[in-house]
Amino acid sequence: MQETRLNLLLSRFINQITGFFINPWRRFSLNIICLFLGFFLASAIAATVGQQTRLDITMALFFTAFVEGASILIYRNRDSNNPLWRSTLNSLKIGLIYGLALEALKLNS
Repeated sequence: MQETRLNLLLSRFINQITGFFINPWRRFSLNIICLFLGFFLASAIAATVGQQTRLDITMALFFTAFVEGASILIYRNRDSNNPLWRSTLNSLKIGLIYGLALEALKLNS
């Protein structure tokens, strides 16, 4: 890739963001926020899709594809360092699965 000004700006920005989240507490906070975001997205999307019953199968396919695709990206190469995007994507995935399971339990009772 060429070293353009835009490329240098983006790489410096990414380095600053990853440098900011090297601190374990900040990384943990970001993971908790992504977990809650996944939980919120699951309940919001389930409520919205529940209103329109014709989208149930399409959204189930989308959720399954997202979860499986995220699992492939996260667990493909398990090296010693855990990049920031893997841990946040994993937290988002866990929150999404937990939110959907909780919605299913609420509908079952």
